[in-house]
Amino acid sequence: MERVVLVTGASGGVGLALCRRLLEEDGRIHLCVACRNALKAEATRDAILELHPAAQVSTVEVDLGSLASVLRAAKELRCRFQRLDFVYLNAGIMPNPHVNFKALWKGLLTGKLLHMLTTAEGVMTQTDRLNGDGLQEVFATNLFGHFILIRQLESLLCGNEKPSRLIWTSSSNARESAFSLSDYQHAKGQESYSSSKYATDLTSVVLNRKLNKQGLYSSVVCPGLVMSNMTYRILPVFLWTLLMPIMWLIRFFAKTYTLTPFNGAEAHVWLFKQKPEYLDVLAKYHSCTSGLGKNYVEPRKMDVDEETAEKFYQKLLELEEQTLERYGDLLD
Repeated sequence: MERVVLVTGASGGVGLALCRRLLEEDGRIHLCVACRNALKAEATRDAILELHPAAQVSTVEVDLGSLASVLRAAKELRCRFQRLDFVYLNAGIMPNPHVNFKALWKGLLTGKLLHMLTTAEGVMTQTDRLNGDGLQEVFATNLFGHFILIRQLESLLCGNEKPSRLIWTSSSNARESAFSLSDYQHAKGQESYSSSKYATDLTSVVLNRKLNKQGLYSSVVCPGLVMSNMTYRILPVFLWTLLMPIMWLIRFFAKTYTLTPFNGAEAHVWLFKQKPEYLDVLAKYHSCTSGLGKNYVEPRKMDVDEETAEKFYQKLLELEEQTLERYGDLLD
């Protein structure tokens, strides 16, 4: 039987490159592309079929920032499939990004510039807002919507003949210093993206502890610095044009400057070929590209406290109970 692979955030960037690369690895899979609206989903499907005309590609409409949309999509997927073999939790947003040029200058003077350029530590801030569910938009889209989707799809993910996989797109920008259990939605800070990605790392660790025995395994990847629609919004286009030659040079010293979506999907595709039982649940798998353009994967230990992860998971369960009360008609 063909494997069923669901990819969120599939309409562009790493998500679209991942879809194409997965079909190059195994043209027999059934690929389900999840996009924010039907128009994007159909355009994505057409773009994939243009290169892989014999592929089995279906679509599902889901806005991860809307609980009603997530619940409707989960219900549709439960009706359509008997199991899911891979779920790539790739969709994400970084609204209103701002660069702290003063911090960059300070990094240059203190010798920390390369570290700052590869992790965006102390460099990037965002302006977040509440969504229609009364949740912080970045937290809801990057993490909580995915969490609810998984919870609603557990019947397709657990107890199958072969293990099923969750593969989260995290970031090297996921930092403990940006995350707080008392403000896990990051309503009071300006690093909502970093906080949401650290929350992703915590969630993956606990999911392994809870669900490995039921045949569900979770992994976390970092695509590196990829030039995508999200990245291009950080600076004006003319600045990116000036910076690109420098960024290609930086790649000789910073291997996580993958730059293209194809390169950024390296770790995602590598995990597709691995047996989950042998993977390190506390590792983040980084897509890397050498200065000469060779792609490879580098596992790095995540800076996560397992006790904090467990406490955070309990808070997610409490929030799930609170928020889903109003959507009884969409629950089985």
